[in-house]
Amino acid sequence: MSYWPLVYCGLLGMGIVSLVVPLVLKASASTDLFKRGNDLHHTHHKPVPRVGGLALAAAFIGVEVFIAAFWPEQRARITDRWVFLLSSMTIFALGFWDDLKPLGAKRKLLGQILISLAACASGIAIERFKIPFTATIIELHGWGVLITVLWLVGMTNLINLIDGIDGLAGGICLMLMVLLAYVGHQSGSMELIVSGMAGALLAFLWFNFPPARIYLGDGGAYFLGFQIGLFAVLSSHKGTVFVALTAPLFVLALPILDTALAILRRGLRGLPIFRPDRRHLHHHLLGMGLSRRRVVLYFYAVTLIFLVMGFAAFWSRGNLIPVLLGVATLILLLCAGRLHFSREWFAVGRIVGNSLEMRQEIHYALTLMRWLELEGGRRHSAEELWSDLVFAAQRLGYVSAKMTLADGERKWEQTNDGQPTTRSVVEAFHAGRLGTLELKAPYCPLDTDPAQSRQGCDRLFCPCVSDDIMFEIVSELLAEGWVKGLRKSNHPGTTPLRFDTKFAGLQRRLQRNSSGPIAPAPSLKASPQSAASRLEIVR
Repeated sequence: MSYWPLVYCGLLGMGIVSLVVPLVLKASASTDLFKRGNDLHHTHHKPVPRVGGLALAAAFIGVEVFIAAFWPEQRARITDRWVFLLSSMTIFALGFWDDLKPLGAKRKLLGQILISLAACASGIAIERFKIPFTATIIELHGWGVLITVLWLVGMTNLINLIDGIDGLAGGICLMLMVLLAYVGHQSGSMELIVSGMAGALLAFLWFNFPPARIYLGDGGAYFLGFQIGLFAVLSSHKGTVFVALTAPLFVLALPILDTALAILRRGLRGLPIFRPDRRHLHHHLLGMGLSRRRVVLYFYAVTLIFLVMGFAAFWSRGNLIPVLLGVATLILLLCAGRLHFSREWFAVGRIVGNSLEMRQEIHYALTLMRWLELEGGRRHSAEELWSDLVFAAQRLGYVSAKMTLADGERKWEQTNDGQPTTRSVVEAFHAGRLGTLELKAPYCPLDTDPAQSRQGCDRLFCPCVSDDIMFEIVSELLAEGWVKGLRKSNHPGTTPLRFDTKFAGLQRRLQRNSSGPIAPAPSLKASPQSAASRLEIVR
């Protein structure tokens, strides 16, 4: 087969995405159809649609119809093609649902497992394992289903987890599609549809490269990650795991490392594994003062090196894998040294010990965050939710909290027994549309024994005895509780929030449960503050 069909499919994928994305952007700007609730970690100044997966799914269907019309023999070569099509669209539907209305991490994980199991039961599975450098083939039997599910679910979430900065996940997936198109062309498996997806991603990056006009969203990230996993399995020579599964791992070396560190970091500290945070590698680079565009270009450059390694692994039929692994390790260590990660990576004992000490305090902060989220569905206005945030801040040991909304400020503070309050953080929610929160907590010298400081502190919880990382995590959890509380209240997040904004969540529930007139509920005040505390209102 010549390379021209690959080119035609790639051009068609580019054309479809180039047509569909402007339509999605127009529909998103004129309606609320593609707008989701509030999220803390979305800091863009203008609302950016997170439904880019729609354009990729349209390109996928269009290219598949094109192949069926002009190269039907290519479709007939893959007996499990309908399984591939249906499972890909189902995983997209799962992620797209979450883009419109959050489902929760457990429900999404369960859906991913069920879809992967359905694909395995329909015939797409890793059935054999070929030991590298030998001719020995091991039949996996039932273990093949488990390995396939882990592979598909892992790839799906890996792409979703690295989708934290404009253009990053799309660019890495483009490189993976190029590699898999070549692998599929050599093995005669799915190369046309992979080429179409590569062209679709190339066009999508025009809209997704910093500053992004549209995001992949969970629908697009799940769709791409699941497809990459399926393409690798289908290209692995009838289920024999070898280079077809190994080569993509080289391209994903940096994302795999970043994800592994994130899972380890969250697990040790008692945070939910799938909870987003701002401590990924790209956040570290942004914190060093680099622009989003330069950060993405740096990631592209490193990933291109690993892409060449992936091609080398395939060309050598796996014989160069040990050498390539050594080179990859050396490159990662050099990158870690340039980014000042080396000391942290090798100080394993200290990091584990500090993380385990944080767990109890973080669990308490998580509990207050969930309580604040639930209170959002019970309050009538932002003013009432602010009183709940003050209560949570006081319980967490802060001495000052100031919220700035469109119609003024609210400030709560209490005396600090003469201790300086130099430790502070400012959170701007959706570029200030949902408020700007400033928190302050007592500062304790680094040479102070935490145990002695805690004994001398009359607060049940005091972030001042912990390090800067602890203070940042707890402050972020408190801010997340505010944003999730607004989501529970059904505030759209597209208009500036005011203290006199009335929440619709409670009223809607009361209307559903009562056929008569609804009397306004009495305003619930925060618990009385101590004599050393004061609440200040600035109009």
